[in-house]
Parts: sequence; structure tokens; C-alpha cells
Amino acid sequence: MRVDGKRALVTGASGGLGAHFATILAQSGAHVAVAARRVADCEKIASSIVAKGGRATPVRLDVADQASVSEALKDIVSAMGGVDILINNAGIANTAPWLSTSEEAYDAVLDTNLKGAFLVAKAVAASMRDAGTGGSIVNIASILGLGVTGQVGPYAVSKAALIQMTKSMALEWARFSIRVNALCPGYVETDINRDFFATEAGTAIIRRIPQRRLGQMNDLDAPLLLLASDAGSYITGTTLAVDGGHLLAPL
Repeated sequence: MRVDGKRALVTGASGGLGAHFATILAQSGAHVAVAARRVADCEKIASSIVAKGGRATPVRLDVADQASVSEALKDIVSAMGGVDILINNAGIANTAPWLSTSEEAYDAVLDTNLKGAFLVAKAVAASMRDAGTGGSIVNIASILGLGVTGQVGPYAVSKAALIQMTKSMALEWARFSIRVNALCPGYVETDINRDFFATEAGTAIIRRIPQRRLGQMNDLDAPLLLLASDAGSYITGTTLAVDGGHLLAPL
């Protein structure tokens, strides 16, 4: 499941899962465009990858802005020649009940998580089609696009819609040898949520996971590489949950 010689774009790669995905793809042989709004953080991630012998290019990208997407893709084509793999990872969430969710908060989540994924996927797919190379697009969704819990309504809506968009894109773009799949992580431990999962409320969630543990970032490595690499060449339009069995129990 290596991606030697491939050119990968990872959005939302300035930290967290995005930075991890960029690092794993680089370790597996890809030249990676590390893209996000916080370009200084992207530069740090790219420098870390290069220091370990990988290839990485930092890119400023606001996924919800069409002009930024177009400019970033031009920069990536100039630096790397094109894109073979897109990891649509950029995403945000708000925590509030529906009755306390403002229009601005709703729009911010949907603009980044759904419209942003659409804008980037469309631009990259067009470049793949025009180059005649095909490629793989992996949309990072969530088990909250397949199940539901309280206080994160707009996020859950965005991820459910992203899963359906994945299927629609896969159907239309298969003729161009472009595969589109959705990776749906469960609760994965990161620097941002580690303190919460140490609380009583957090440990209660962990007890509801059949494997009785949080996912670790490296639990996503093999699923990501399967969908991104030629090992998954006959997989398109699928939704792959990586959640320790969480969808089998109440969320």
C-alpha cells in the first residue's frame, strides 16, 4: 500500500489528523502538499517531513474560498506537476444544541466541511481528468455522518452530506479513473481532545465503545493508504468506518 512517486494534497494539514496524514503519505513515498490557512504551521510540518527524508511543499489554502483553491492548485502544479491523491481533511465543528446554534456558526461549519470539500475535490478532479492520469480522492468524514449524538448538529449534517457527495462524485468520475471514497473515523485521541477524554464525561464515552478504547492516529494509517494507493484500485464510492465498533453501540 505504498504511494511511491505519487503527488498528494492534504487539506487542513497544519496540525492534528491532517499533519499526521501528510506525514504518513510522505513516509510511504508521496510528495505531499501540506495545505491549510495557517501557512506557518504548514511550513513547520513540511520541514519536519523533509528532515526525515520525505518530500513536502507547504501551501496556503482556504478551502471555502474559490480563489484560494484555484491559486493553491496552481502553486501545487507548479511545484509538484499535479495531484494524484487528495485527502479532503479540512474541517471544523461547533459544540452547541440546535436552539443555541447561530446562523453564522452553522454557515462556518458547512462552508468548511462541505462546500470546501466540494471546491477542492472539483478542482483536483478536473486537473486529474485533463491530465488523463486519474487518481484517488479520500474525503475525511466521521461516524457522526452515519450516527448521531447531541450538541454537534451542523458537524453531523456536514459529514452525512459529505458521505452522500462522495458516492455521487464516485459515480460520475469513475469514467475518468478517479476513485472517491469516504474515511469515517470514530473518536481518535489528539492533543485537542485528550484532556476531555480524561474527564468523567469522556471516560463514559470510551466505555460505550465496544473495544473500550479511543482510536489512535496510527489506527487510520492502513485504511487511509488502502483508499489512497493502487492497492484500492477497485474501491470507489465506499464509506469506511474506523471506530472500534462504536457504530454498533449507542453513540
